[in-house]
Amino acid sequence: MNKVMRLHGSKINRKKHIKFKFNDKEMTGVDGDTLASAMLANGQMLFARSFKYHRPRGVLTAGSEEPNALVNFFNDHSWEPNTKATTIELYDGLLAKSQNHKGSLEFDFMAINDYFHKFLSAGFYYKTFMWPKSFWEKIYEPVIRSAAGLGTLEKKDDPSIYDKGFLHCDLLVIGAGPAGIMATLTAAKNGLKVILCEEDFVLGGRLNADTEFINEQAGSAWADDKLDEIKQFANVKVMIRTSVYGSFDHGIFGAVERKTDHIRSSGGKPRQILWRIYTKRSILTAGALERFISFGNNDRPGIMLSSAIRTYLNRWGVCPGKRIALFTNNNDGWRTARELRDSGCNVVAVIDSRMESSNQLDGVPTFKGETIIDTRGRKRIKSIELKDGTTIETDCLGVSGGWNPNIHLSCHQRGKPVWDDKKLCFLPDKIPFGMKVAGSANGKFLLSDVMRDSIQKTEQIVKELGYKYKKISVPKCTGEDLIIEECWEVSGTKSRSWVDLQNDVTSKDIYQSYLEGFHSVEHLKRYTTLGMATDQGKSSNVLGLAIMAKIQKTTVGDVGTTIFRPPYTPVAIGTLAGRARGKEFRPYRLTPSHNWATEMGAVFVETGNWLRAQWFPKPNEKHWRQSVDREVLETRKSVGICDVTTLGKIDIKGRDAGEFLNRVYANNFGKLEVGKTRYGLMLRDDGVAYDDGTTARLSDNHFMMTTTTANAVGVFRHLEFCRQCLWQELDVHMISSTDGWAQYAIAGPNSRKLLQKIVDDNYNIENENFPFMACGEITICGGTAARLFRISFSGELAYELAVPSRYGDSLIRILMEAGKEFNAVPYGTEALGVMRIEKGHAAGNELNGQITAQNLGMGKLISKKNDCIGNLMSEREEFEAPESLRLVGFIPVEKSKSLTAGSHLFSRSIEHKMENDEGWLSSVAYSPNLEHSIGLGFIKNGHNRIGETVVAVNLINNQLLDVEIVSPHFLDPEGERLRA
Repeated sequence: MNKVMRLHGSKINRKKHIKFKFNDKEMTGVDGDTLASAMLANGQMLFARSFKYHRPRGVLTAGSEEPNALVNFFNDHSWEPNTKATTIELYDGLLAKSQNHKGSLEFDFMAINDYFHKFLSAGFYYKTFMWPKSFWEKIYEPVIRSAAGLGTLEKKDDPSIYDKGFLHCDLLVIGAGPAGIMATLTAAKNGLKVILCEEDFVLGGRLNADTEFINEQAGSAWADDKLDEIKQFANVKVMIRTSVYGSFDHGIFGAVERKTDHIRSSGGKPRQILWRIYTKRSILTAGALERFISFGNNDRPGIMLSSAIRTYLNRWGVCPGKRIALFTNNNDGWRTARELRDSGCNVVAVIDSRMESSNQLDGVPTFKGETIIDTRGRKRIKSIELKDGTTIETDCLGVSGGWNPNIHLSCHQRGKPVWDDKKLCFLPDKIPFGMKVAGSANGKFLLSDVMRDSIQKTEQIVKELGYKYKKISVPKCTGEDLIIEECWEVSGTKSRSWVDLQNDVTSKDIYQSYLEGFHSVEHLKRYTTLGMATDQGKSSNVLGLAIMAKIQKTTVGDVGTTIFRPPYTPVAIGTLAGRARGKEFRPYRLTPSHNWATEMGAVFVETGNWLRAQWFPKPNEKHWRQSVDREVLETRKSVGICDVTTLGKIDIKGRDAGEFLNRVYANNFGKLEVGKTRYGLMLRDDGVAYDDGTTARLSDNHFMMTTTTANAVGVFRHLEFCRQCLWQELDVHMISSTDGWAQYAIAGPNSRKLLQKIVDDNYNIENENFPFMACGEITICGGTAARLFRISFSGELAYELAVPSRYGDSLIRILMEAGKEFNAVPYGTEALGVMRIEKGHAAGNELNGQITAQNLGMGKLISKKNDCIGNLMSEREEFEAPESLRLVGFIPVEKSKSLTAGSHLFSRSIEHKMENDEGWLSSVAYSPNLEHSIGLGFIKNGHNRIGETVVAVNLINNQLLDVEIVSPHFLDPEGERLRA
């Protein structure tokens, strides 16, 4: 521990020592440390290497705005690159490694880039890699890709668990510094439901880093007392380790809560939670961030922001140097000098760029009206050189260039801040509805002003929400005003002056951007890469804009700023994904027969959100086609059972339900008899086919519509739009019952005999009493309610039996047990597809959004007795053209050949090019009944070309195949089987 100087910090427990490793070197910290504070306490000033020139870099800040100290962090059995050492909580056994270097951190071979900096200035890649053209793919691109980035990914699955959640509140308080504490306390006492979010792992903000007094009590102690009081309120939720990363429409905020990053192993708990927070009002109390000054070689390890030195001193008890100098253009730098000296640290100089500064520190050399033009020291600063030639030996330099209000979240909805010429910072303007900005984030830098502003803004929110306001008094605070003068860049130095430390952007790069015509802030950012880093320019943007303003001889306000956008701090892709990874990448649904199908060894396929049985292999079957062929043949021979629950099911009721269906379907349903089912085709507004299915009339005012699996949700939304917006006068009510009913297709010559074994005796389902397209509400198995539809997708005698979903698993088992007498076989989606192609039924492949009823051969289905959606547009001349596409069947001339779906069709002896294209194959399958490949497809004037031979062209496989145009009804074209 005796590496630098460990003093007493306000937020550490010096009695609890913690061991950790950096670059395999064992070090010791204390409870409450961050990795950065612990490394500084161990004398480790070199943390990383810069992006382009690989210059040595130390820690600059003490928070999430850190641009330099990025490490590879081992967490829960995986390495995560580009993690800020300033935000990593220390725990026993922590492992971290430096990154972005070849060789060791101390001896980086890539540092040779620094000697060629004249050739690697801003925009060099745009100019250099243009010629010779042949070098791009073989030389330039591989080199650029290998050099890109800072850290390196492991290329392994992230073992961590991430989760998502939703929160609601009256008021979201963002930041738990003095302003956030006062806002929370004020709102809580007035009855508001409050969420207080703080990205740090302790609450109090700058009160933990400064020595101000509030009500004659140390600021840190005051914060602890108030937070204990806040936690007593049942209407307040305090969330530490939570970064609010984005502000979105309607008062919605995104936040990331780090749940287990601070412990050695998550123990199976989520590492991070992505919260979506719904608010009525929000108050941004995120404070302000100190900024840098650009001067010669201002990037050396040991050069830090003045406020960061004060934070390491007061919060963590770390004095980061033995000879500390301060360089400032405002009063805040003097505060650091005083607190360092009062703590026993050695302050060797204070350089104040202001000539009229009244600050003084007894016994400390003071240089007023002076600036630093250069520094010395490679891996740690050794000395500074002033403009007057004075050289001062120092191993730590604190720099204070002023403060930037932390207003990013106020700008995420395209609001641009305004420049304040007196405070020399951007202030919030045109903030999102419902948001207020208070405290230092609103440009209040005196602690008493911070408190007053926070209470006033919260009072406004309380009244806006209709609560009776209870007055809160403003605490008595110490502190002094900032009093700042411009000092952005020190001129007269021959050395490079750094602006963006992470991206190696210098003031020279900004001058070059201007000379080459890139004047606007957007161009400046992209040409120089200013602010394109993990800190998103928090420490560099304003400095870069000020230098551009100086070049243009205008104000920073006139130059403007780029638009801030989410995320405020980097968010891991794993956090955004949550549990949606691997099998859980998207939600999936299971059919009622899923468990039974799993027991039967079914192979499953994703169909939309559903997992459906694709086929049911038997032990002796080595290829999927063997299983599918068997299922098709045995179904057509006796009986097969398929789970068709995934079909959309919509219950439609009401006095005008029939009229409603007349308007949404192309064919008539208003005169459909009770107990009957009818096939229906639905059109879009433009007359193109949208969906098809069957609708059964269960009573005068009750219809049951089925849709395709793929369009179940879309059709329901469409119907609701029609009901609510187009025809509000109709008495119609609808509910999606897809989840409410399990439904099975029972198909084949013995399907009726199987059903008769489970349908209760008082229901007669013989052909004369229950013919093709009949429907009815029945009971089965001794009184269980069910619905029976005599419809067929396979072309066989077939039924669809529906029961409430809770009986779905039992029903498939009962059906299979009852079917043993008939050698009943379960069949999956592949066999279902084969049988529907054999029968010529159109499905999703045919209803692709560009096909009309005429193309399907259903033009006469469109009723002209009543109007319907798409009716008029379906009469367009092109839709009725003789040469329009028609759905027909195709078989290969050589029966041993296989058709390929997607193949395009051409007349024989013409060139195979786009203008001669006549159609395509939409669905193909091997028919075990016909013992050759068959297909459905569209070809011009197809219905008049039966028997003609054309060529199917598959350009992907370079295949040409002669095919014969046939009827789309390959089996039982007269429909005798399904009417049996």
